[in-house]
Amino acid sequence: MTIYDISKKAGVSIATVSRVLNGSDKVRPSTRKKVMDIIEKYDYTPNAYARGMGLQSLRTIGILCADSSDLFLAKAVYYLQQELQASGYESLLCCTGYNPDIKRNYLHLILSKKVDGIILVGSNFIGTSEEENQYIKDVSAQIPIMLLNASFDYPNVYSTLCDDHGTMYEAASAMVTAGIRDILYLYNSRSYSGCKKLSGFRAAMEAGGITDHEKRIFFYDGDPQQLDAVADFVERAAEKISFHGVIASDDSLAIGAVKYAGRAGLKVPEDLSVIGYNNSMLTTCCTPELTSVDNRLETQTHQLVQTLLGVLSGEEMPKQSVFSGKLIKRGTTLF
Repeated sequence: MTIYDISKKAGVSIATVSRVLNGSDKVRPSTRKKVMDIIEKYDYTPNAYARGMGLQSLRTIGILCADSSDLFLAKAVYYLQQELQASGYESLLCCTGYNPDIKRNYLHLILSKKVDGIILVGSNFIGTSEEENQYIKDVSAQIPIMLLNASFDYPNVYSTLCDDHGTMYEAASAMVTAGIRDILYLYNSRSYSGCKKLSGFRAAMEAGGITDHEKRIFFYDGDPQQLDAVADFVERAAEKISFHGVIASDDSLAIGAVKYAGRAGLKVPEDLSVIGYNNSMLTTCCTPELTSVDNRLETQTHQLVQTLLGVLSGEEMPKQSVFSGKLIKRGTTLF
């Protein structure tokens, strides 16, 4: 039995069952009795995280991220922990890496720590098939799962994310409108977010009537923080095609392109315009400073925690919250 089974048999919403389990006074006595009768009939014990049925919440949230050295993920974890602490919750952090089996094991490990909810930071936790996502379904039957920068439509799973497709479309369109049509696109992730950015770039190129954009898309499978290696990669790309613009799915890749320009004797932005993504601290660590997309990470994390708190209180909360990013113009572009 899960909370979903209880809600179906009692003929009430999942939120109502949650209110009953949490002792909320916002439930009519007749409804409370109906839910409790089902619970007693099937000898249901609320999940391993020990909320309800007389047990007190530990007021602890599990946080999983793939790589704490990644600037985007590290900043997201920082914002999340600050928001949770301000709301009276502690957090347990696990860095899982990218192996699917290890991610699955860590998710069940954090569940065993009796947390009230779990936050999955970054879109690498979402796969492309039902089988890849089954581990999230299994755990969401017990406690709420919150996704940051990814989307997955399933009961008790809540998503907060940037509209990466639309935001990348606008950034790429700005470069095309400025007259730069020979654009190199660099990306290093085939995650949910990575695929949305790529589709946004493709859509902008098609809308601009640029027919050769597919041969201008390059996947970098190395460490994006090795900026010299990224510059080497861009140099090899330049041997295959010519370009006067670079758009990257991550600021590290974009700065690698700036380093390439310096090696090649190209002036930025006069000879080469560059746009990054994430608006990280790296944007001000190069010369000229990097134009980048602000995906509103702090806003995302605030909304995610507010949604989680509402869910834990038994309130009906939006299943998905989507924010538009914004192009922050600096010295690597003239437009």
